[in-house]
Order: sequence, then C-alpha cells, then structure tokens
Amino acid sequence: MPLPALAASALLPVNVTLGAVLAVLLVVAVAVAAFARLAPDAGRGRAREIAVAGVRAALQLAAVSLLIGWVVRHVPALLGFLLLMYAVAVRTAGRRITPNSTWWWAALPIAAGVAPVVAALLLTGLVPVKGITLIPVTGILIGGALTVTVLAGRRALDELHTRRGEVEAGLALGLTDAEARLEVARPAASDALLPGLDQTRTVGLVTLPGAFVGMLLGGASPVQAGAVQLFVLVALLAVQAVAVAVVLELVARGRLHRDGSRS
Repeated sequence: MPLPALAASALLPVNVTLGAVLAVLLVVAVAVAAFARLAPDAGRGRAREIAVAGVRAALQLAAVSLLIGWVVRHVPALLGFLLLMYAVAVRTAGRRITPNSTWWWAALPIAAGVAPVVAALLLTGLVPVKGITLIPVTGILIGGALTVTVLAGRRALDELHTRRGEVEAGLALGLTDAEARLEVARPAASDALLPGLDQTRTVGLVTLPGAFVGMLLGGASPVQAGAVQLFVLVALLAVQAVAVAVVLELVARGRLHRDGSRS
C-alpha cells in the first residue's frame, strides 16, 4: 500500500517566514565566504558570486514556476525549454573551464552523456514524452553532466599547467602530444567522478536524495521511490562517466584549453 500523500504546505509552507529564513541563510553564506576569504585569490569574489547565485536562483525558479504549467502541455515549448536548459549548462560549464573561445566545446561532453540516456528512456517507454516527467529527468541528467564537465575540465587543465615538465618528458620518450597530456591529466580529471560515486555508495545510509523523498511525498510506496532513485543514480553514473571521458579527450587533443596551454 502506498504511503498517504503529504501536503506540500506541511513540508515547506510558502509564506513570509520561509522568505525570511532563506534571506538569513543566504546572508550567512555570503558573510562566511567573505570573512574566510573563500576564493582562489583570497579575496571576496566568491562571496559576491554566492549572493548573485542566490538572487538568480530565486528569480529563475519564480519564472519557471509560472511557465512550467504551460510548457508541459505544448510539445514545441517543451523541446524549446529542454534546449534552453542544455544551452545554459553548456555556457556555464564552458566559462567555468576556460575564458577563451574554446568554451563552447563543453557542449560535446554534456550532449554525449545525456542524449543517449534520454533517447534510450524514450525509446523503451520508461519515460513518456510528457513535460511533467521529461523535464525533471533531463534536468537531473544535464545537471550531473554539467558538474563533472566543470570539475574534470578544470582539474585537467590545472594539472597540465602545473606539470608541464612531465608532459615534455613524455614527448621526449616518444609519446604523442595527446598521449603525454592524457598521462598527466587523466588521474586528476577522474576525480570528478568521486561525488557521484560517494552519493551512490552512501544512498539510504547517509542521505535520502530528492527523487526518493519526492516520490514518497507524492504518495508512492517506498519500493517505487527506491526504484526511481536507483535509476537516477545509475543513470547519472553513466552520464558522468561519458562526460568525463569526452572532456579528457578534448583537453588531450587541445580542443579545450586556456590561453597558451595548447602549446
């Protein structure tokens, strides 16, 4: 028997109190980042980014909340919304990795990871072509691909910069440029998989992820909720593994680089 559905208002009522708590939490995050100088240059840049991110999140979620009901009922709007999600993810990931014009190569690892999984889900009928289902599933997968693309790209390029001598040593031993870069960048880039691995290994013991909790609150049985959460976690592992592999290949071949790093 499914658990009785819980009213959303009983979990997080949307009122003035919620707004005040959110504002306080954002101020705390900004203050701590500024006081501890949590930035690469020991400045307060990250504090400003946190403040902007919090305000942007509120505005964007408000807009999506107003539009989502219309989007899920119109296939062209649904496809446009999915493309918008993908474009924003590419832009965000690419600019986090490099400031130069090669940032658009971030489109490849995200698409390579997400597109086959979404296509398989649609072809097998596990996910119907309905916005109410397709948008959250695709959003989770794109978000996972975005995260590992940023982590793998940044770690790989940082490693190539600090260990440039080892790349040159590899070239002297007869390795090709791509092979020498791979030997240096691969261990660092593979660390991008660790957050997803840890989340999967500890699910149910340390945390109860959003899909599981959401299904329970929607009235699903614990078994159904567990099955959905397992699917999300395993699908994310596949998406993220592909994304990291593609990012690593792009960095090794010099397609994705920072100014001067290609040479």
